[in-house]
Amino acid sequence: MKILVIGSGGREHALVWKLKQSPLVTHLYCAPGNAGIGLDCINVDIPATDIPRLIKFATKEQIDLTVVGPEGPLVMGIVDDFQKAGLRIFGPSKKAAELEGSKKFAKETMRKANVPTADFRVFTNAAEAMSYIEEREPGDRFVIKADGLAAGKGVVVCSNNDDARDAIKRMLLQREFGDAGLRIVVEDRLEGEEASLLAFVDGNTIVPLEAAQDHKAAFDGDTGPNTGGMGAYSPTPIITSDIIDNVVEKILVPVVHEMNKEGRPFRGCLYAGLMLTNQGPKVLEFNVRLGDPETQAVLMRLKSDLAQILYAAADGKLDQIEPLEWDPRPSLCVVMASGGYPGEYEKGMPIRGLEEAALVPETKVFHAGTRRSGDQIVNDGGRVLGVTAIGETISDAKLRAYQAVKCIRWDGAWCRKDISDKANRY
Repeated sequence: MKILVIGSGGREHALVWKLKQSPLVTHLYCAPGNAGIGLDCINVDIPATDIPRLIKFATKEQIDLTVVGPEGPLVMGIVDDFQKAGLRIFGPSKKAAELEGSKKFAKETMRKANVPTADFRVFTNAAEAMSYIEEREPGDRFVIKADGLAAGKGVVVCSNNDDARDAIKRMLLQREFGDAGLRIVVEDRLEGEEASLLAFVDGNTIVPLEAAQDHKAAFDGDTGPNTGGMGAYSPTPIITSDIIDNVVEKILVPVVHEMNKEGRPFRGCLYAGLMLTNQGPKVLEFNVRLGDPETQAVLMRLKSDLAQILYAAADGKLDQIEPLEWDPRPSLCVVMASGGYPGEYEKGMPIRGLEEAALVPETKVFHAGTRRSGDQIVNDGGRVLGVTAIGETISDAKLRAYQAVKCIRWDGAWCRKDISDKANRY
């Protein structure tokens, strides 16, 4: 089987790494890939959003399955275009990808499907949004979201009305998030613990993966601005098997059913970002692809053949695969970031110590924002590496991951030091 993975981040490196382990896979490509991905498969110098060139490559090379990593190409309609060209591809159609492409659409779909989520209002006018904030009860708190895709940064969790007003100004008046913020969703802030549940879906069958807990805030203790994710671990003690069953029954099944009713059948990976509240799990957001860095932690534990699973999902035959098999040991991913992230940062800094980090047992360094510069690997993004380890306990996995982190250096490199510490609360 020839497989093409589309994307260039840590999630795509984890996908390549796991797919490479399948005895079914004979040829493995990634477009455009990165410095680390190029060590595990053949990089193809085509941007993830250049759909015509990707189709041309997949056709010429007779690719049996294309796996789309990032949300951008999915929202653009890459799946529809590949299918029109007679190519098998894993991911949702353009219409189904709107679950991530538009916060408004996602919230309205949840409302129709009676899925538990925060109350919300949609605005395009800043003055009207400000008035809504002022009319609410004192002490009410809000989350302000850019409606469109904003690279994981278009969500502002507000502690007070001043924060909310500032976020509204940044999105609707200052256009901080460009077209993605032309429309905003103002929703009530939920309280509880965040966690993520991913599931493979083929339009009818839903196969949940093991749960993970991401760390969105930039700094230790969940402080600082939101990021694309600073680390994750799996499993998380806060999500029991009963909660997984509850999420599948009350959230995933109704949403997949509603999407079918709307003529937008969902095939691909459905990611439910959850808040575990006193009233039970509620949805913060849906993504229509594997999460990053949850994928690194979750795939580290997957023992089943990923190529076989994704091929079946693309063909609508998930009901024919064996139950997923998991390594019972926990895994943990620590994201190493460029100095200044999630704000401005410098690129092109040589990364040292990758070879030493690779010697740490049961550890894999997934590359996210890296590229080759001569004979060196340099940073080329905000989130640069996902240092991922598996261990007998969460503490053991954490020890190994941070042992590998200590080997790696570049100017400005930093990471959170408390990934997985939340597990100790339960």
